[in-house]
Amino acid sequence: MQIFEERFALAEVFTIARGSRTHADVLRVTVTRDGITGQGECVPYARYGESMASVRAQIESVQEGIDRAGLQAALPAGAARNALDCALWDWEAKRAAQRVWECAGLAAPGPVVTAFTLSLDTPEKMEQAARQHAHRPLLKIKLGTPDDMPRLEAVRRGAPEARIIIDANEGWSAEVYADLAPHLLRLGVAMVEQPLPAGADDMLNEIDRPLPVCADESCHDRESLPGLKGKYDMINIKLDKTGGLTEALALREAARAEGYRMMVGCMVGTSLAMAPATLVAQGAEIVDLDGPLLLAEDRDPPLHYDESGAHPPLPELWG
Repeated sequence: MQIFEERFALAEVFTIARGSRTHADVLRVTVTRDGITGQGECVPYARYGESMASVRAQIESVQEGIDRAGLQAALPAGAARNALDCALWDWEAKRAAQRVWECAGLAAPGPVVTAFTLSLDTPEKMEQAARQHAHRPLLKIKLGTPDDMPRLEAVRRGAPEARIIIDANEGWSAEVYADLAPHLLRLGVAMVEQPLPAGADDMLNEIDRPLPVCADESCHDRESLPGLKGKYDMINIKLDKTGGLTEALALREAARAEGYRMMVGCMVGTSLAMAPATLVAQGAEIVDLDGPLLLAEDRDPPLHYDESGAHPPLPELWG
């Protein structure tokens, strides 16, 4: 097993309510057994107490030769387990001379239409960005500040026909969200993601939800589901939260059984991180796998994006 700390430049500064970044810092893990190498990628996230060093240490703590079943018990849900889990899936597929979806008993995947995220900025710059990307069918707006309405109005002016979803990144209070909700409907917003802080979202049980509310920071794996009941209509599955493809597929099945609609999202990573997520995204109501579209540089070969969306990976990349 080898671990590589890698940095990829972003096409432009990317800002959310928590801060800005100019690069995507990722960990790539390779597993080599019997002359066959599988690989996976994760993005450590400070919001969940992760750093490059802490995630590396978790990966290094895992015993050589571990299988996917043992990995689920050895590491908690999170970035470290994700990279290893996806590397093991890749290795298993190559050893079997199959694609991962065949190994998992899934139907062959197709392309999925993905959101494109507009970075948090001034209303003027967000309107300009919206005009630039108005041809895209789905735009995601990063909000979560006291001055969100001018930004949303500006994006709608810039992209009058696009479907819009909003990610508040835990930035609102219940009172702010209740006040904003009618305006979100007026401007044709299709969904709002994590309007209240995780752990302080019980008010969603008590206030009207006139448009679908999606759990992101409040939903990590299947153990999260009991705490979402009555508060959320959708869940956002991210492999760096679930701890890999294995749990992501199980979470999707369990959440569907409980009546939740699906969003499949990502951290800002490369095509290697998106590749396994394209399998989870099959049939999801909303897909947000635009990480590579935000980069100035990517893996070779990268995922293919076109008007049909994000296509499944070539085997040379993953799976």
